[in-house]
Amino acid sequence: MGKYIVTVIDAPGHRDFIKNMITGTSQKSFWEISMEVEMYLKKSGYNPRAVAIVPISGWHGDNLLNPNINGWTFESMNGKMEEITLCNALDAIQPPVRPTGKPLHLPVQDVYELGGIGTIPVGRVETGILKPNMFVHFSPANLTAEVKSMEMHHVRLTAAFPGDNVGFNVKNISIKDIHRGYVAGDSKVDPPAEADSFDSHASS
Repeated sequence: MGKYIVTVIDAPGHRDFIKNMITGTSQKSFWEISMEVEMYLKKSGYNPRAVAIVPISGWHGDNLLNPNINGWTFESMNGKMEEITLCNALDAIQPPVRPTGKPLHLPVQDVYELGGIGTIPVGRVETGILKPNMFVHFSPANLTAEVKSMEMHHVRLTAAFPGDNVGFNVKNISIKDIHRGYVAGDSKVDPPAEADSFDSHASS
C-alpha cells in the first residue's frame, strides 16, 4: 500500500514553545487551526489549496489510514480528492525535479584525509552531476583537481546527483587547501567564482 517510502521526523522544539503551542491548539477548533495554517502558507508563498492539511490522531488513528473527519478536500495536480488521509496525502506528493541540467555546485561541508587514499572533501550536490575523472574547481581557493573516486554511504558511485551527500577523493590537493564553505564545480562548465555583491529577491 502506498507509492513512496516516507521518513517522518518529529523535530524537537523549545520547551516553552511546545507548552504554548499545546495550550493554544487545545483552545481552538480544527477549523480555526486550519485557517491559521492556510494564512501561514500564503505568507510563505505556497498555494494552500495545493497543500494537504490533514488532522490526525496517533492515539485513535484518526485519518491515518481511514478517513474519520469529513467535509474537506485537497486539490492535487492530478485532480481533486475528498476525505484524504495522511497516507493519501503522502501518495499525492509530486517528486521534485532534480536540477541535473544546471552547472555543478557542491558546497563543501567537511574535509578528511585518509592514509593511502588522500584528501576527501564531503558535501551535498545541489545542482549538476559529479562524476569520477572530471576536474572540479574549488572557490574561493581557485584550485582545480581531478576527482579520482567518490562514495555515498560507503558505496562507490559512478555519478552523484542533486540531493546526494558524497565524499570524493581529489588528486594533488592538501587537506590544508580546502575548507568548509568552499564550493566545488565543474572546471569546464561555469565553475563557481567569487562575488563582490549579489541581489536577493523574495519569491512572489
